[in-house]
Amino acid sequence: MRIEGSITALATPFTAAGEIDYQAWRRLLEMQVVGGTQAVVVAGSTGEAAALDEGEFDRLLSAAVELIAGRIPVLAGTGMQSTAKTIAQTRRARDRGANAALVVTPPYVRPTQAGLLVHYTALAEQAGLPIVLYNVPGRTGCDLLPDTVAQLRVHPQVIGIKEAVADSERIRALLSLRGDDFAVLSGDDPSAGQSMLAGADGLVSVASNVIPATMRRLCDHARAGDVAATAAIQERLNPLLAFLGVEPNPIPVKALLTRMGMGVGLRLPLLPLSSQYARDAIAMATVCGALESEPAGPLAA
Repeated sequence: MRIEGSITALATPFTAAGEIDYQAWRRLLEMQVVGGTQAVVVAGSTGEAAALDEGEFDRLLSAAVELIAGRIPVLAGTGMQSTAKTIAQTRRARDRGANAALVVTPPYVRPTQAGLLVHYTALAEQAGLPIVLYNVPGRTGCDLLPDTVAQLRVHPQVIGIKEAVADSERIRALLSLRGDDFAVLSGDDPSAGQSMLAGADGLVSVASNVIPATMRRLCDHARAGDVAATAAIQERLNPLLAFLGVEPNPIPVKALLTRMGMGVGLRLPLLPLSSQYARDAIAMATVCGALESEPAGPLAA
């Protein structure tokens, strides 16, 4: 399996009562497929995985697998603080039909590089799914370094990495490891175009929750090496991407999804978007509509 192109880290829509809104979930999934998204991540950090119980994880993932019906890969976010729990969660994902697991470095506990090597090797050997590594030290307090990735990428079950460190030297180091059996994916919307122009295989995006067709166009042009088209799309995206960073993810993107009729609110300790950004949300919803109304062009067909 190869995971590449425009990939959406899906938000989880809730009802006003705080339950999962499965009707909105299905609409969000179908919007992704129609918009050209090439894979989705269920129950990652954008999906508020830490706030979901086991039954909700199971139902969300099963509903996604059923609706998508093999049209694009479905990844499950399965990273936990311990190796044993991560293996167990990845097996749950396997049993519910996920195609691969996106596994963040264990948050808070701050393992060494040697510990990360053992952790991911055990997962690759015991969990029963292809593994995409996920490095986001700003959230986890743990940085998976390229030298460790180089040791892990030789395992046949380790098929890629989502790298959220927006540093050109880090991306270059990882790109030296990419190949037909190992994909390098950006995990940072603002710098993803440059990463793909440099050779990255795709993007795991937050913004594509609300603008899937636009993010597919960005990925297509950047992966094709079209500098001018990539820059033009990136320039139009910049105000939206800035808005998506005004408060911690997924608060801003869920404010936009709410305006699109896909869910209401978040689960504590996350609160809805602060009132000071309400006018920005209205403006950005208009921006999303304008971006998505543009023609796809030949690359995204």
